[in-house]
Amino acid sequence: MIRCVEYSGSYALQWDALVRNSRNGTFLFLRNYMDYHRDRFTDASLVFVDAKGHFVALMPANYEQSSRAVYSHKGLTYGGLILSKNICTEQIGEAMQAAIEHYREMGAERMFYRPTPYIYNIYPSDEPLFFLFRHNAKLVARNLSQTIYLPEAIKANTLRRRMLKKSVQAGNHVCEEHDVTAFWHILDHTLQVRHKVKPVHSIDELHLLMSRFPEQIRLFVTKDPSGTTLAGTVVYDCGQVVHTQYLAASDEGRTCGALDQVIEHLMTNIYHDRRYFDFGVSTEHAGLYLNTGLTFQKESFGARGVCYDTWELNLLKEMKS
Repeated sequence: MIRCVEYSGSYALQWDALVRNSRNGTFLFLRNYMDYHRDRFTDASLVFVDAKGHFVALMPANYEQSSRAVYSHKGLTYGGLILSKNICTEQIGEAMQAAIEHYREMGAERMFYRPTPYIYNIYPSDEPLFFLFRHNAKLVARNLSQTIYLPEAIKANTLRRRMLKKSVQAGNHVCEEHDVTAFWHILDHTLQVRHKVKPVHSIDELHLLMSRFPEQIRLFVTKDPSGTTLAGTVVYDCGQVVHTQYLAASDEGRTCGALDQVIEHLMTNIYHDRRYFDFGVSTEHAGLYLNTGLTFQKESFGARGVCYDTWELNLLKEMKS
């Protein structure tokens, strides 16, 4: 029988060990990443233990008292149950039931569950979705990301190839950058002008995360011959998936194709041996609004759709018979 235990710092090493050896975990679930913004969230993470005392699953989660809702996890792009390679279907069902009972006893009435998209799974891991259905969960958000399958990548369209050529002919070059300041200001300006929002991460937070995960979080930029940053992307390397956490170009960079050059460089030189190159979502308002211009831009590189879903589970209802 599977039982759940509230996460505490004393479990950090075991937690991280399971994430690294899981079917569907990425470095975002390592405590050194999750805990960088722990002051913003009330942690409600759970660990699931089998009869022999072995950790077999994890649930990164936070709780909001005001809404009586559990989120898995509101500070992360995705979450849900992180599964060991040996846990079986019946045990996953027991883990889901144990989580529901624990959160119900805590006073929570709802759980918002964001499963890890399938492209990040190194082994099939859809059993939690089955049990969400069994517990009458509702799909309440479906955001759409654009992703390239690198082993058989669709060729970039004529516009992208023309812009790439323009940037190369201008003498621009791509390099890795360890100081995010110049890129962050380009990103901040772009988001303010186009979307009236600020980057999720501050300059200091990005530097902190890059220092903690130097191999997984990297910044690549295109510079002109004088060394001025024109465009760039912060890359989250999740193993078989490379995710562009941020993409931005200055006005000059957009004109000369600087973003095309950095993306081409990453796909053909740095991450050519990976399975997926994920640009991230192009939707807003829980998927009800599709940014067609942004979608077209990503598709012009050869990307196609992957869903990032959110399920709402009423913790006060009983499971389907």
